[in-house]
Amino acid sequence: MEKPDLTTRFMHAMQRLMNVFGPADSTDSDTPVVHRHDDAEMASDEQLADLEVEHDNQGHSWALRKKHPGE
Repeated sequence: MEKPDLTTRFMHAMQRLMNVFGPADSTDSDTPVVHRHDDAEMASDEQLADLEVEHDNQGHSWALRKKHPGE
């Protein structure tokens, strides 16, 4: 008996997974994803809004806190 090739083994494995988890989701790919912000993400956005990202000519990046008047 000949050993099945890689593609055949892969397809058999995918068939077994589909039998366990069901078929892949086939939603409309043209439908935009709705992104909703939760409280933790809003807090993170507020913290990141206070930073400026700097880059040098060698590709290094770093963040600096924005200077506010009176500091």
